[in-house]
Amino acid sequence: MPAAIIDGKHLAAQIRDKLAQEVVDLVARGVAPGLAVVLIGQNPASQVYVRNKRAACEKAGIASFSHDLPESASEDELLSLIELLNRNPAIHGILVQLPLPGHIDEKRVIRAIAPEKDVDGFHPYNVGLLSIGEPCLAPCTPSGIMSLIDSTGVNIAGARATVIGRSNIVGKPVALMLLARSATVTICHSKTRDIAEEIRRSDIVVAAVGRPAFVKGEWIKPGAVVIDVGINRLPSGRLAGDVEFEEAAKRAAAITPVPGGVGPMTIAMLLKNTVEAAKKLCDRAIVKNERTNAR
Repeated sequence: MPAAIIDGKHLAAQIRDKLAQEVVDLVARGVAPGLAVVLIGQNPASQVYVRNKRAACEKAGIASFSHDLPESASEDELLSLIELLNRNPAIHGILVQLPLPGHIDEKRVIRAIAPEKDVDGFHPYNVGLLSIGEPCLAPCTPSGIMSLIDSTGVNIAGARATVIGRSNIVGKPVALMLLARSATVTICHSKTRDIAEEIRRSDIVVAAVGRPAFVKGEWIKPGAVVIDVGINRLPSGRLAGDVEFEEAAKRAAAITPVPGGVGPMTIAMLLKNTVEAAKKLCDRAIVKNERTNAR
């Protein structure tokens, strides 16, 4: 029986619809969620991502503040802009589109963003909270992956899960999230001796290695859930994932397509983080007012 296709577009649309109502409720309480998106240079892929994020904000009723800087912008210019956004009460989320030009220190920029506005979930403070299982603004793609897995109905607790890739953006955080849900987690990388064998034992496979068709269909355990994070442009111009889709779909219980799987969920989770950040600001303001009135 062929695998069920996990429709990321449909799930993301459901999340956005729910967020749109939450935005209406927040606006009624006097808080209009706002996301600042900073783009440096003219990278075509980054321009597409940013355009999609801004359009998604508009549909959800979230105010989008655009800041496009030239490729030549200095690190100090970018840090000064981030400081202004940190202090701006109309901004609840700050996203600096990566990658950055080579003359700018990416780590320094990430650390400059106020943790409570770090809707990408990359700040060391939020990463630390995630690692100890505390509530935080979690990275968007891993959060989307977890929602996609949950949508299949698979029981994560006790399942064997293999994550292929150990990046700070996807591999490591999604492994932490799976571990927090009581999965038995293996992280595979370029030095793993027998990746195929690890995958063959896995009930859940998350492929985030950035190499087209790296995961062979024959490696997939019958009945496994397969989440393909990879988006690779082939010489033909076609997009392909990290998983050999046609063969894997013959064995898996459920699998994400590329495109239309993880990608839409990443943007949905970015909007969710922005709304969550706005809610926290609203709650803090209520508490502050109550304390003031109690004096």
